[in-house]
Amino acid sequence: MQRFALIGAGFIGGVHGANLAAHPDVDLAFVFDIDLARATDLAKRHGSRATTDLAEVFDPTAIDAVFIASSTDTHGEHLRAAATAGIPAMCEKPIDLDLARAVDIVRFAETRSLPAMVDFNRRFDRDYAELQRVVTSGEIGSVELIQMTSRGPAMPPFEYVAVSGGQMRDQTVHFFDLARWISGLDPESVFATGSTLAEPRLAEYGDVDTSAVTLRLPGGALVQIDCTRRIGYGYDERIEVLGSTGMVEARRQRAGSVSRYSAGRVVDDGLYAGWFERIRGSYRTALDHFVDALENGAAIGPTLAEALKAQAIAEAATRSLTSGRMEPIEYPA
Repeated sequence: MQRFALIGAGFIGGVHGANLAAHPDVDLAFVFDIDLARATDLAKRHGSRATTDLAEVFDPTAIDAVFIASSTDTHGEHLRAAATAGIPAMCEKPIDLDLARAVDIVRFAETRSLPAMVDFNRRFDRDYAELQRVVTSGEIGSVELIQMTSRGPAMPPFEYVAVSGGQMRDQTVHFFDLARWISGLDPESVFATGSTLAEPRLAEYGDVDTSAVTLRLPGGALVQIDCTRRIGYGYDERIEVLGSTGMVEARRQRAGSVSRYSAGRVVDDGLYAGWFERIRGSYRTALDHFVDALENGAAIGPTLAEALKAQAIAEAATRSLTSGRMEPIEYPA
């Protein structure tokens, strides 16, 4: 049984809190938030204890692991505190909004041999995991082209946008990680272009809501990613990998599989309403992986080093949005 402290009681903290409380091998000992009322509300729902004292959260005599689900700009400080205390950590992305600071935190964690995992949960989606297995097995030959789509149903609140780091670092970064994981290769360069079609005020934040990104892999294979923040028909996400001898696809998922037939038309169920409904189960599967690794001493991933590589791609893509050029990707040494 692993005694967990959950850091952050907002929306995503609530998601992780429910999963931690339901896990048979987890004791949700503490819920931390700077807002005591919010922490108390979440803790009461799951029979846990609320705290605003980080000393309790990072006490290795009382806690076996922490789940960092606080605001984006606090991930790094909490991860460093976990490393200092020697407490294994599962952390929402990114490690830090600033890549240089993220590298410094990861190097510090590595000196402490901290078991840590970044929650790139889409790796644990059943369809994407099978797609990756097919590609890795060589069933479709050598990867030549990967097509990815990430289209959200609605703009996030502006208070979120202000601290998100921008579309490349916040939304597209999941697909930068998937591109590396699926292909087994580190992209060499990136070209990104974007517009503010759904919400022109995003330009005030140096951000975009609609973008197209091309990654160039070693050997010349390409990855194309289209991302939008707002569409009018639900949440749309899919991946297609073209190989030298075949193709594998994880199709867009509908909320149901009922088709209604009448004269001259067929009406199918639509897509999931939002991103969370589409990938809800992958959060549980990612947590299962982390807890199992702690219980059995197995390898943990995605690692901090892998998260740094995805963030390095996002940094280069963000530069490309401004420069209008293909930008080289510089990975942390």
